[in-house]
Amino acid sequence: ARERTRGARSTMIRRSLVRLTQLAEVHANSSATGLVAARAAASTSSRPPESRGYAYRRRIVGNRSRTGYTKRKGRAAAAAAAAAVADPGVPVASGVQTIVENAKAKFDETVDLSVQLGVDPRHADQLVRGATVLPHGTGKSVRVAVFATGDKAEEARAAGAEIVGAEDLARLVREGTVSFDRCIATPDMMPKVVAPLGRILGPKGLMPNPKLGSVTNDIAKAVRDAAGGQIQYRVEKAGIVHVPVGKVSFGTEKLLENIGHVRKVLTDAKPTGAKGVYFRGLSVSSTMGKGVKLNVDEWRQASRDKA
Repeated sequence: ARERTRGARSTMIRRSLVRLTQLAEVHANSSATGLVAARAAASTSSRPPESRGYAYRRRIVGNRSRTGYTKRKGRAAAAAAAAAVADPGVPVASGVQTIVENAKAKFDETVDLSVQLGVDPRHADQLVRGATVLPHGTGKSVRVAVFATGDKAEEARAAGAEIVGAEDLARLVREGTVSFDRCIATPDMMPKVVAPLGRILGPKGLMPNPKLGSVTNDIAKAVRDAAGGQIQYRVEKAGIVHVPVGKVSFGTEKLLENIGHVRKVLTDAKPTGAKGVYFRGLSVSSTMGKGVKLNVDEWRQASRDKA
């Protein structure tokens, strides 16, 4: 019995020694591997970022600048970006003439103007929004609906409003009948009649707004402006304003007058919180045509001359 006990103990000790040897080898290998990886990481991190495909750049975000390391672009992408920055664009008159001459669609295309502003719309003091009437209109027939009663309703009908009503018009809107392009209301109609329709009219851009002149007691003037070519503009998240400036059939001269009016309106609407360069980019396009980059220096110079 003693011999068997001593033999079992010897076997257990021998197995334990083998196991400890194996663990020691694994630990040594893992430590060596970890040391090699750590040394490689240290040597990699110690290299300057420029040698690892990064470049130290200054970026413009809204009207603020950001500096830091960014991934370096490929040669082709860098060349294309440099060419785009170096291209100042064509003169405004030449660009508009190109759009008019290249319009080949079978219908009267709309000419759209896009303006890149140096504002950050996330800040309330840098929001650009409003409405204006173009000298030659937009060339589009607009159906105007008016929420009013009594004498104001008669004024709206006399001014050319196609749809006039109060509770009956609100009921049609709730049923899904929204057959108008612009909506105007008197102040007394807003709280109980028009406000509950915000979920329907808001996403469609039809909700009356006192800042845009669509909530007013001067119903006749509001209807005439809406039907006569009034446009509404609002800066997007990227700082861009898109506005229609007419039809191709207007010709170059009328389109240039409308574009000049938009420049004056946006200059007057410059928010107090906007710093640095205000007009940063300018382009014009038609419904089915390519966009043309315009020389924004003309707008900057005109704004400085006005100031």
